[in-house]
Amino acid sequence: MVSILFVCMGNICRSPIAEGVFRALAEERGLSEALHIDSAGTTNYHAGDKPDPRSIAVCKAEKIDISGQRSRGVTKDDFENFDLIVVMDRTNEANLLKRCPEDYREKIQLFLPYIPNSPLKEMPDPYYGRDEDFEKCLSIAQKAAQGLMDIVEPHLI
Repeated sequence: MVSILFVCMGNICRSPIAEGVFRALAEERGLSEALHIDSAGTTNYHAGDKPDPRSIAVCKAEKIDISGQRSRGVTKDDFENFDLIVVMDRTNEANLLKRCPEDYREKIQLFLPYIPNSPLKEMPDPYYGRDEDFEKCLSIAQKAAQGLMDIVEPHLI
């Protein structure tokens, strides 16, 4: 089993979308049983909360249900327990690297480099934006999830 943790700041917008998209892709490819997928935030601001209603709505439009997710913060155990920790931006990457034991630092990677030839390196945070910003976030997450899955899948079979 391969375990992947998606991380943003509050775990209510970007990382829940990424988790939902990647989980849906795993189901589509028949790989759900071979993957442990979760998301978390670098802060606990929204601990226990559902994803932002706009995140839920854009995912629902793609028949992806993230309404059952609940925000949580990254824990010390996450660094050991997950094979890959996928971060949405450099600020959250830096925050994780400060907290991460040296032995696990290579597990932390940015999400968007999984999109081949993408000029984007960081997932834009839609929180203070409009609905269109959440739609853009979903579209980017779908492309990055595809690239990540293409790399992960051969290790599952």
